[in-house]
Amino acid sequence: MIVRTLLPDRWNRLLLCLFRVVTGLLFACHGAATLFGVLGGPEGGHAPAFGQWPGWWAAAIELVGGLLVLLGLGTRGAALLCSGSMAYAYFSVHQQHALLPIQNGGEPAVLFCWSFLTIAIVGPGALTLDAVLPALGRRDTATGRRPAPAGD
Repeated sequence: MIVRTLLPDRWNRLLLCLFRVVTGLLFACHGAATLFGVLGGPEGGHAPAFGQWPGWWAAAIELVGGLLVLLGLGTRGAALLCSGSMAYAYFSVHQQHALLPIQNGGEPAVLFCWSFLTIAIVGPGALTLDAVLPALGRRDTATGRRPAPAGD
């Protein structure tokens, strides 16, 4: 990877963190808009009924999965679920209208799918709740103190 050779590892981890946060935030906003009619409301004009397949479930995955990725909590698993939901959305909704994403309106689904797959494979980068939470519960057996969270 060219970026890896040009930037120190710390900057790579910070760039991955920024990519993760922005992607998770955008996805969570899309889910909140669909579920609750906020931020411009749902795309189809009305929110899906509770539990309705697939609209309500897709929006719930977008909101919860996006927040988990944003916060860096269970990031790889959440990102893989989000990626899969966007692959399903593309093939079940968009591709039936035309072959290419530019023709069928599926660009956001494709971009989210590949972005989340990238996060699931490469990892969350720096500044995650996964890195902080375990440290909060541990104590050094010799001193009885909690170790400082790993900082990047």
